[in-house]
Amino acid sequence: MNKKNNKKFNFKKLFVVIALMVVLGFCAYHIISNILFRLNQNISNDASSLIDYESQIPDDSVINIVAIGDTLCHSQNFKDAYDSSTGIYDFSPMFKYVSKYFTDATVAVGNLEATLAGPSRGYSGYPTFNTPEHLAIDLKELGLDVMTTANNHTLDLGFSGLESTLTYLDDAGLVHTGSARTQEEQDKILMQDLNGIKTAFLAFTYGTNGIPVPSGKEFCVNLIDKDFIKSKIDQAKAEGAELICVSMHWGDEYHTEPNATQKDLAEFLIKNDVQVILGCHPHVLEPMEMKTVTMEDGSTKTGFVIYSMGNFFSAQTFANTRNTLILNVQVRKDGETGQISIDNATYTPIYVFDNNTGGNPNNNGSDRYELLDIESIISDYESGTGNWNSTMYNLAKTELDRTVNILGPEIFNN
Repeated sequence: MNKKNNKKFNFKKLFVVIALMVVLGFCAYHIISNILFRLNQNISNDASSLIDYESQIPDDSVINIVAIGDTLCHSQNFKDAYDSSTGIYDFSPMFKYVSKYFTDATVAVGNLEATLAGPSRGYSGYPTFNTPEHLAIDLKELGLDVMTTANNHTLDLGFSGLESTLTYLDDAGLVHTGSARTQEEQDKILMQDLNGIKTAFLAFTYGTNGIPVPSGKEFCVNLIDKDFIKSKIDQAKAEGAELICVSMHWGDEYHTEPNATQKDLAEFLIKNDVQVILGCHPHVLEPMEMKTVTMEDGSTKTGFVIYSMGNFFSAQTFANTRNTLILNVQVRKDGETGQISIDNATYTPIYVFDNNTGGNPNNNGSDRYELLDIESIISDYESGTGNWNSTMYNLAKTELDRTVNILGPEIFNN
Protein backbone atom coordinates (compact mmCIF):
# COMPACT_ATOMS: atom_id res chain seq x y z
CA MET A 1 0.00 0.00 0.00
CA ASN A 2 1.41 3.53 -0.99
CA LYS A 3 2.13 6.01 1.80
CA LYS A 4 1.27 9.71 1.28
CA ASN A 5 4.15 12.28 1.75
CA ASN A 6 2.02 14.47 3.87
CA LYS A 7 4.59 16.49 5.85
CA LYS A 8 3.27 18.91 8.36
CA PHE A 9 3.93 22.63 7.47
CA ASN A 10 6.44 24.14 9.95
CA PHE A 11 4.87 27.44 11.10
CA LYS A 12 7.55 27.92 13.73
CA LYS A 13 10.32 28.20 11.16
CA LEU A 14 8.27 30.62 9.07
CA PHE A 15 7.74 32.81 12.11
CA VAL A 16 11.47 32.83 12.85
CA VAL A 17 12.27 33.80 9.24
CA ILE A 18 9.72 36.58 9.23
CA ALA A 19 10.91 37.86 12.58
CA LEU A 20 14.49 37.83 11.36
CA MET A 21 13.53 39.76 8.23
CA VAL A 22 11.69 42.36 10.31
CA VAL A 23 14.70 42.80 12.59
CA LEU A 24 17.06 43.06 9.64
CA GLY A 25 14.74 45.53 7.91
CA PHE A 26 14.47 47.61 11.07
CA CYS A 27 18.24 47.64 11.46
CA ALA A 28 18.72 48.48 7.79
CA TYR A 29 16.23 51.32 8.10
CA HIS A 30 18.06 52.82 11.03
CA ILE A 31 21.46 52.36 9.41
CA ILE A 32 20.32 53.98 6.16
CA SER A 33 18.50 56.75 8.04
CA ASN A 34 21.62 57.44 10.08
CA ILE A 35 23.77 57.54 6.95
CA LEU A 36 21.33 59.88 5.23
CA PHE A 37 21.15 62.09 8.32
CA ARG A 38 24.92 62.36 8.55
CA LEU A 39 25.22 62.95 4.82
CA ASN A 40 22.61 65.67 5.00
CA GLN A 41 24.33 67.17 8.03
CA ASN A 42 27.66 67.21 6.21
CA ILE A 43 26.07 68.87 3.21
CA SER A 44 24.45 71.43 5.49
CA ASN A 45 27.73 72.04 7.29
CA ASP A 46 29.54 72.42 3.98
CA ALA A 47 26.90 74.85 2.76
CA SER A 48 27.05 76.73 6.05
CA SER A 49 30.83 76.88 5.83
CA LEU A 50 30.55 78.14 2.28
CA ILE A 51 28.06 80.81 3.34
CA ASP A 52 30.28 81.78 6.25
CA TYR A 53 33.29 81.94 3.92
CA GLU A 54 31.44 84.05 1.40
CA SER A 55 30.16 86.39 4.09
CA GLN A 56 33.74 86.94 5.23
CA ILE A 57 34.90 88.13 1.80
CA PRO A 58 34.94 91.96 1.89
CA ASP A 59 32.95 93.84 -0.72
CA ASP A 60 34.87 95.58 -3.50
CA SER A 61 35.95 99.13 -2.69
CA VAL A 62 35.14 101.70 -5.38
CA ILE A 63 36.28 105.32 -5.51
CA ASN A 64 35.68 108.17 -7.94
CA ILE A 65 38.63 110.49 -8.59
CA VAL A 66 37.52 113.83 -10.03
CA ALA A 67 40.30 115.86 -11.62
CA ILE A 68 40.67 119.26 -13.29
CA GLY A 69 43.47 121.01 -15.14
CA ASP A 70 45.35 124.25 -14.54
CA THR A 71 43.74 126.97 -12.45
CA LEU A 72 45.55 129.72 -14.33
CA CYS A 73 44.44 133.10 -13.00
CA HIS A 74 45.23 136.02 -15.30
CA SER A 75 44.62 139.62 -14.27
CA GLN A 76 41.37 139.62 -16.28
CA ASN A 77 40.15 136.71 -14.15
CA PHE A 78 40.83 138.23 -10.74
CA LYS A 79 39.60 141.69 -11.79
CA ASP A 80 36.34 140.04 -12.84
CA ALA A 81 36.19 138.23 -9.49
CA TYR A 82 36.51 141.42 -7.44
CA ASP A 83 33.40 142.45 -5.53
CA SER A 84 33.71 146.15 -4.72
CA SER A 85 30.87 145.99 -2.20
CA THR A 86 32.72 143.48 -0.03
CA GLY A 87 36.33 144.03 -1.09
CA ILE A 88 36.62 140.27 -1.69
CA TYR A 89 37.83 138.46 -4.79
CA ASP A 90 35.03 135.94 -5.23
CA PHE A 91 35.67 133.36 -7.96
CA SER A 92 32.66 131.18 -7.14
CA PRO A 93 30.22 132.68 -9.72
CA MET A 94 32.48 131.33 -12.43
CA PHE A 95 31.77 127.77 -11.23
CA LYS A 96 27.97 127.88 -10.90
CA TYR A 97 27.24 125.61 -13.90
CA VAL A 98 29.81 122.95 -12.96
CA SER A 99 29.79 122.69 -9.15
CA LYS A 100 27.35 119.75 -9.26
CA TYR A 101 30.02 117.54 -10.85
CA PHE A 102 32.11 117.54 -7.67
CA THR A 103 29.44 116.31 -5.26
CA ASP A 104 29.98 112.59 -5.89
CA ALA A 105 33.78 112.72 -5.80
CA THR A 106 35.61 110.50 -3.35
CA VAL A 107 38.50 112.89 -3.90
CA ALA A 108 38.90 115.89 -6.23
CA VAL A 109 42.32 116.93 -7.52
CA GLY A 110 43.40 120.13 -9.28
CA ASN A 111 46.58 121.95 -10.28
CA LEU A 112 47.22 125.38 -8.78
CA GLU A 113 49.23 127.13 -11.48
CA ALA A 114 49.59 130.31 -9.51
CA THR A 115 51.30 131.77 -6.49
CA LEU A 116 49.30 132.99 -3.49
CA ALA A 117 51.84 135.43 -2.09
CA GLY A 118 49.33 137.74 -0.43
CA PRO A 119 48.13 141.30 -1.10
CA SER A 120 51.32 142.95 0.14
CA ARG A 121 53.15 141.66 -2.93
CA GLY A 122 50.52 143.06 -5.30
CA TYR A 123 48.23 140.83 -7.33
CA SER A 124 49.45 140.10 -10.84
CA GLY A 125 48.87 137.90 -13.84
CA TYR A 126 51.18 136.70 -16.59
CA PRO A 127 54.17 136.29 -16.60
CA THR A 128 54.59 136.12 -12.79
CA PHE A 129 51.33 135.14 -11.15
CA ASN A 130 50.25 136.37 -7.73
CA THR A 131 46.61 135.37 -7.42
CA PRO A 132 44.22 136.60 -4.73
CA GLU A 133 44.34 134.08 -1.92
CA HIS A 134 40.55 133.82 -1.77
CA LEU A 135 40.83 131.49 -4.76
CA ALA A 136 41.93 128.75 -2.34
CA ILE A 137 38.70 129.16 -0.35
CA ASP A 138 36.56 129.11 -3.49
CA LEU A 139 38.29 125.98 -4.81
CA LYS A 140 37.69 124.23 -1.49
CA GLU A 141 34.03 125.27 -1.53
CA LEU A 142 33.76 124.02 -5.12
CA GLY A 143 34.76 120.58 -3.87
CA LEU A 144 38.52 120.34 -4.42
CA ASP A 145 40.47 118.31 -1.86
CA VAL A 146 44.03 118.02 -3.24
CA MET A 147 45.99 120.73 -5.05
CA THR A 148 49.21 119.93 -6.89
CA THR A 149 51.75 122.74 -6.70
CA ALA A 150 54.67 121.55 -8.83
CA ASN A 151 54.61 123.63 -12.02
CA ASN A 152 56.58 126.21 -13.94
CA HIS A 153 55.07 129.08 -11.89
CA THR A 154 55.86 127.60 -8.47
CA LEU A 155 58.69 130.09 -7.87
CA ASP A 156 57.18 133.14 -9.59
CA LEU A 157 57.54 135.13 -6.36
CA GLY A 158 60.47 133.22 -4.96
CA PHE A 159 60.68 130.91 -1.99
CA SER A 160 58.67 133.25 0.25
CA GLY A 161 55.86 133.21 -2.31
CA LEU A 162 55.97 129.41 -2.29
CA GLU A 163 55.75 129.34 1.50
CA SER A 164 52.82 131.74 1.49
CA THR A 165 51.00 129.69 -1.16
CA LEU A 166 51.15 126.51 0.90
CA THR A 167 50.08 128.35 4.05
CA TYR A 168 47.00 129.78 2.31
CA LEU A 169 46.15 126.29 1.03
CA ASP A 170 46.49 124.93 4.55
CA ASP A 171 44.21 127.67 5.87
CA ALA A 172 41.57 126.78 3.25
CA GLY A 173 41.69 123.09 4.18
CA LEU A 174 43.31 121.97 0.92
CA VAL A 175 46.05 119.36 1.14
CA HIS A 176 48.86 119.69 -1.38
CA THR A 177 51.83 117.97 -2.98
CA GLY A 178 54.61 118.98 -5.37
CA SER A 179 56.31 121.79 -3.46
CA ALA A 180 57.54 122.09 0.11
CA ARG A 181 58.62 124.56 2.77
CA THR A 182 61.08 122.15 4.41
CA GLN A 183 62.99 118.99 3.62
CA GLU A 184 60.73 117.13 6.05
CA GLU A 185 57.67 118.29 4.12
CA GLN A 186 59.08 117.05 0.83
CA ASP A 187 60.03 113.74 2.42
CA LYS A 188 56.43 113.11 3.47
CA ILE A 189 54.14 111.25 1.06
CA LEU A 190 50.64 112.69 0.73
CA MET A 191 48.61 109.59 1.56
CA GLN A 192 44.85 109.31 1.96
CA ASP A 193 42.56 106.40 2.80
CA LEU A 194 39.83 106.56 0.18
CA ASN A 195 37.06 104.11 0.99
CA GLY A 196 39.58 101.50 2.06
CA ILE A 197 42.06 102.19 -0.75
CA LYS A 198 45.32 103.63 0.55
CA THR A 199 46.17 106.24 -2.09
CA ALA A 200 49.39 108.21 -2.61
CA PHE A 201 49.46 111.53 -4.47
CA LEU A 202 52.66 112.79 -6.10
CA ALA A 203 53.42 115.74 -8.41
CA PHE A 204 56.40 116.77 -10.54
CA THR A 205 57.27 119.57 -12.98
CA TYR A 206 59.70 119.89 -15.87
CA GLY A 207 61.01 123.23 -14.52
CA THR A 208 60.30 126.68 -13.08
CA ASN A 209 60.50 129.01 -16.11
CA GLY A 210 64.24 129.47 -15.69
CA ILE A 211 63.89 130.81 -12.15
CA PRO A 212 66.68 129.11 -10.17
CA VAL A 213 65.73 126.84 -7.30
CA PRO A 214 67.21 128.55 -4.21
CA SER A 215 70.53 127.10 -3.13
CA GLY A 216 70.11 124.92 -0.08
CA LYS A 217 66.37 124.66 -0.72
CA GLU A 218 66.38 122.07 -3.49
CA PHE A 219 63.55 120.37 -1.60
CA CYS A 220 61.14 123.21 -2.40
CA VAL A 221 59.86 121.89 -5.74
CA ASN A 222 59.66 118.37 -7.19
CA LEU A 223 61.46 118.42 -10.53
CA ILE A 224 61.08 115.67 -13.11
CA ASP A 225 64.02 113.31 -12.69
CA LYS A 226 63.50 109.58 -13.15
CA ASP A 227 65.69 108.58 -10.22
CA PHE A 228 63.93 111.03 -7.90
CA ILE A 229 60.49 110.03 -9.16
CA LYS A 230 61.25 106.33 -8.67
CA SER A 231 62.48 106.99 -5.14
CA LYS A 232 59.18 108.70 -4.26
CA ILE A 233 57.13 105.90 -5.85
CA ASP A 234 59.16 103.29 -3.98
CA GLN A 235 58.66 105.23 -0.74
CA ALA A 236 54.90 105.36 -1.35
CA LYS A 237 54.77 101.61 -1.94
CA ALA A 238 56.89 100.95 1.15
CA GLU A 239 54.39 102.99 3.17
CA GLY A 240 51.55 100.79 1.95
CA ALA A 241 50.15 102.68 -1.02
CA GLU A 242 47.76 100.51 -3.03
CA LEU A 243 46.94 103.22 -5.58
CA ILE A 244 49.44 105.81 -6.80
CA CYS A 245 48.19 108.93 -8.57
CA VAL A 246 50.86 111.15 -10.14
CA SER A 247 50.37 114.64 -11.56
CA MET A 248 52.88 115.56 -14.26
CA HIS A 249 53.56 119.12 -15.43
CA TRP A 250 55.02 118.35 -18.84
CA GLY A 251 54.62 118.63 -22.61
CA ASP A 252 54.56 121.39 -25.22
CA GLU A 253 52.31 124.39 -24.75
CA TYR A 254 49.33 124.63 -27.14
CA HIS A 255 50.00 121.21 -28.68
CA THR A 256 47.02 118.84 -28.65
CA GLU A 257 49.18 115.71 -28.94
CA PRO A 258 51.72 114.40 -26.41
CA ASN A 259 55.38 114.57 -27.31
CA ALA A 260 57.91 111.73 -27.11
CA THR A 261 59.07 112.73 -23.62
CA GLN A 262 55.53 112.55 -22.24
CA LYS A 263 55.01 109.10 -23.74
CA ASP A 264 58.34 107.87 -22.37
CA LEU A 265 57.62 109.21 -18.89
CA ALA A 266 54.12 107.70 -18.93
CA GLU A 267 55.62 104.29 -19.74
CA PHE A 268 58.21 104.74 -17.00
CA LEU A 269 55.57 105.62 -14.42
CA ILE A 270 53.33 102.67 -15.29
CA LYS A 271 56.28 100.26 -15.22
CA ASN A 272 56.88 101.47 -11.67
CA ASP A 273 53.27 100.74 -10.59
CA VAL A 274 51.60 104.12 -11.07
CA GLN A 275 47.96 103.49 -11.98
CA VAL A 276 46.69 107.05 -12.62
CA ILE A 277 48.61 109.83 -14.43
CA LEU A 278 47.14 113.34 -14.62
CA GLY A 279 48.87 115.63 -17.11
CA CYS A 280 48.97 119.44 -17.04
CA HIS A 281 50.86 122.41 -18.57
CA PRO A 282 50.09 122.52 -22.34
CA HIS A 283 47.02 124.78 -21.64
CA VAL A 284 45.04 122.68 -24.13
CA LEU A 285 43.52 119.23 -23.95
CA GLU A 286 45.48 116.19 -25.04
CA PRO A 287 44.28 112.56 -25.43
CA MET A 288 43.69 110.05 -22.68
CA GLU A 289 44.20 106.29 -22.84
CA MET A 290 44.60 103.05 -20.96
CA LYS A 291 48.27 102.45 -21.62
CA THR A 292 49.77 98.95 -21.46
CA VAL A 293 53.53 98.53 -21.13
CA THR A 294 55.63 95.39 -21.44
CA MET A 295 58.11 94.54 -18.71
CA GLU A 296 61.50 92.92 -19.26
CA ASP A 297 60.14 89.49 -18.28
CA GLY A 298 57.36 89.75 -20.87
CA SER A 299 54.59 90.53 -18.39
CA THR A 300 52.47 93.64 -18.81
CA LYS A 301 51.18 96.48 -16.66
CA THR A 302 48.39 98.91 -17.45
CA GLY A 303 47.64 102.40 -16.21
CA PHE A 304 45.44 105.34 -17.09
CA VAL A 305 46.98 108.52 -18.48
CA ILE A 306 45.52 111.79 -19.64
CA TYR A 307 48.35 113.75 -21.21
CA SER A 308 46.80 117.16 -20.58
CA MET A 309 43.61 118.35 -18.92
CA GLY A 310 43.95 121.88 -20.31
CA ASN A 311 43.10 125.06 -18.40
CA PHE A 312 40.31 124.63 -15.89
CA PHE A 313 40.02 128.38 -16.23
CA SER A 314 42.14 131.21 -17.58
CA ALA A 315 41.84 134.31 -19.77
CA GLN A 316 43.80 132.79 -22.64
CA THR A 317 42.43 133.18 -26.15
CA PHE A 318 44.77 130.95 -28.17
CA ALA A 319 43.20 128.08 -30.11
CA ASN A 320 41.81 125.30 -27.88
CA THR A 321 42.77 127.02 -24.61
CA ARG A 322 39.13 127.44 -23.56
CA ASN A 323 38.28 123.77 -23.97
CA THR A 324 38.57 121.83 -20.75
CA LEU A 325 36.94 118.99 -18.84
CA ILE A 326 35.97 117.57 -15.49
CA LEU A 327 37.53 114.11 -15.45
CA ASN A 328 36.13 111.13 -13.55
CA VAL A 329 38.28 108.04 -12.98
CA GLN A 330 36.55 105.14 -11.22
CA VAL A 331 38.96 102.82 -9.42
CA ARG A 332 38.09 99.44 -7.90
CA LYS A 333 39.84 97.32 -5.27
CA ASP A 334 38.80 93.66 -5.43
CA GLY A 335 37.54 92.65 -1.99
CA GLU A 336 38.98 89.13 -2.23
CA THR A 337 42.30 89.66 -3.99
CA GLY A 338 43.05 93.31 -3.20
CA GLN A 339 43.84 93.91 -6.87
CA ILE A 340 43.44 97.51 -8.09
CA SER A 341 41.82 98.18 -11.47
CA ILE A 342 40.42 101.09 -13.44
CA ASP A 343 36.71 100.57 -14.09
CA ASN A 344 36.23 103.57 -16.36
CA ALA A 345 37.44 107.05 -17.22
CA THR A 346 34.76 109.50 -18.31
CA TYR A 347 34.59 113.26 -18.68
CA THR A 348 32.26 116.23 -18.76
CA PRO A 349 33.29 118.66 -21.53
CA ILE A 350 33.52 122.25 -20.26
CA TYR A 351 34.05 125.53 -22.11
CA VAL A 352 35.50 128.70 -20.53
CA PHE A 353 33.21 131.40 -21.86
CA ASP A 354 34.07 135.11 -21.99
CA ASN A 355 30.87 137.14 -21.81
CA ASN A 356 32.63 140.11 -23.35
CA THR A 357 32.10 138.26 -26.63
CA GLY A 358 28.34 138.25 -25.96
CA GLY A 359 25.75 135.63 -26.70
CA ASN A 360 24.83 134.20 -23.28
CA PRO A 361 21.25 135.21 -22.49
CA ASN A 362 21.60 133.86 -18.94
CA ASN A 363 24.34 136.32 -18.01
CA ASN A 364 23.35 139.57 -16.35
CA GLY A 365 26.60 141.27 -17.26
CA SER A 366 28.22 140.95 -13.83
CA ASP A 367 30.27 137.81 -14.51
CA ARG A 368 32.71 137.99 -17.38
CA TYR A 369 34.05 134.41 -17.18
CA GLU A 370 31.86 131.33 -16.80
CA LEU A 371 32.56 127.63 -17.09
CA LEU A 372 29.83 126.27 -19.33
CA ASP A 373 28.52 122.71 -19.29
CA ILE A 374 28.22 122.42 -23.06
CA GLU A 375 26.44 119.06 -23.14
CA SER A 376 23.73 120.47 -20.88
CA ILE A 377 23.34 123.50 -23.15
CA ILE A 378 22.80 121.21 -26.14
CA SER A 379 20.35 119.01 -24.24
CA ASP A 380 18.37 121.96 -22.85
CA TYR A 381 18.14 123.70 -26.20
CA GLU A 382 17.04 120.58 -28.07
CA SER A 383 14.40 119.76 -25.43
CA GLY A 384 13.12 123.31 -25.32
CA THR A 385 14.07 123.82 -21.69
CA GLY A 386 16.38 126.42 -20.23
CA ASN A 387 17.07 129.79 -21.76
CA TRP A 388 19.86 129.11 -24.22
CA ASN A 389 19.69 130.72 -27.64
CA SER A 390 20.84 129.40 -31.01
CA THR A 391 24.17 131.23 -30.73
CA MET A 392 25.06 129.39 -27.55
CA TYR A 393 23.69 126.11 -28.90
CA ASN A 394 25.86 126.29 -32.02
CA LEU A 395 28.88 127.27 -29.94
CA ALA A 396 28.29 124.31 -27.62
CA LYS A 397 28.03 121.86 -30.52
CA THR A 398 31.23 123.17 -32.11
CA GLU A 399 33.20 123.03 -28.87
CA LEU A 400 31.84 119.61 -27.93
CA ASP A 401 33.06 118.18 -31.23
CA ARG A 402 36.44 119.83 -30.72
CA THR A 403 36.78 118.45 -27.20
CA VAL A 404 35.83 114.88 -28.09
CA ASN A 405 38.07 114.86 -31.16
CA ILE A 406 41.06 115.83 -29.02
CA LEU A 407 40.40 113.64 -25.97
CA GLY A 408 39.11 110.58 -27.75
CA PRO A 409 36.34 108.28 -26.50
CA GLU A 410 35.55 107.66 -22.87
CA ILE A 411 36.99 104.44 -21.41
CA PHE A 412 34.86 101.63 -20.00
CA ASN A 413 36.57 98.52 -18.62
CA ASN A 414 33.78 97.25 -16.37
